[in-house]
Amino acid sequence: MKIVVTGYTGQLGYDVVREGKQRGFQMYGTGSKDLDITNEQNVRAYITQLNPDAIIHCAAYTSVDLAEDDKERCYDVNVNGTRYLAEAAKETGAKFVYLSTDYVFDGKGTNAFTESDQPNPIGYYGKTKYKGEQIIETMLSHFFIVRISWVFGINGSNFIKTMRKLAESQPVVRVVGDQIGAPTYTRDLSILLLDMIQTEQYGIYHAANSGVCSWSDFAEELFKLDNRSVSVHPITSEEFPTKAKRPKNSRLSKAKLIENGFSPLPNWQDALARYLTELNDEVK
Repeated sequence: MKIVVTGYTGQLGYDVVREGKQRGFQMYGTGSKDLDITNEQNVRAYITQLNPDAIIHCAAYTSVDLAEDDKERCYDVNVNGTRYLAEAAKETGAKFVYLSTDYVFDGKGTNAFTESDQPNPIGYYGKTKYKGEQIIETMLSHFFIVRISWVFGINGSNFIKTMRKLAESQPVVRVVGDQIGAPTYTRDLSILLLDMIQTEQYGIYHAANSGVCSWSDFAEELFKLDNRSVSVHPITSEEFPTKAKRPKNSRLSKAKLIENGFSPLPNWQDALARYLTELNDEVK
């Protein structure tokens, strides 16, 4: 199987390529230096020449706060880039996987959002990702839209690496405790995505790791597993103001995965433990 993976220099794209190679697939990972997805001609030429069986679109403008000011660039990457890749997929007949986000929802209430709930993004980043979803649904008859949250992986920066850095100099860290969701380990997610593209179970899916927690819960579990004597002080979102509003409820129902024969991702605590082992092995 020949697979193009955008966003190869990011956390998820890196692991998708790694997992695909382990399975013996022909993996073509692209970063922004390899393929400018905002250039329509370049995208069409690249995809047409390779003629892949599938495109897994992990690339995105993900700087949530910067997006509020850098709207043109965010739109260009998340909307135009997605459109050009979808057009190329349609022309070549490639299966298409679009990685979306919990930020397409407004975060109201306490129930887990299902795939059929109406998106209502509260920030510009979320609006562009939802626009990408709409483009995919309009242009393609066969697609996978996979919404994820709180991503962490070996390649690139993330919450865990930030917390570990802070723990080196601070005995107490203040972490938001009123935003609830689920972390997503890119190693686990990459396995699911590559399983998906070998099926025709198309549609919209939610695919974070199992279970839920707050960011402060996540930090506490991290320091416990990491054997660090750091105290976590939960604070409200209002005590940690950011340029872009974050959804307070990022719970995502993963029932559709099971209904369609896919294995749900392991529990987030288990994923965190395995990730820390991966991080520590890399240092050795």
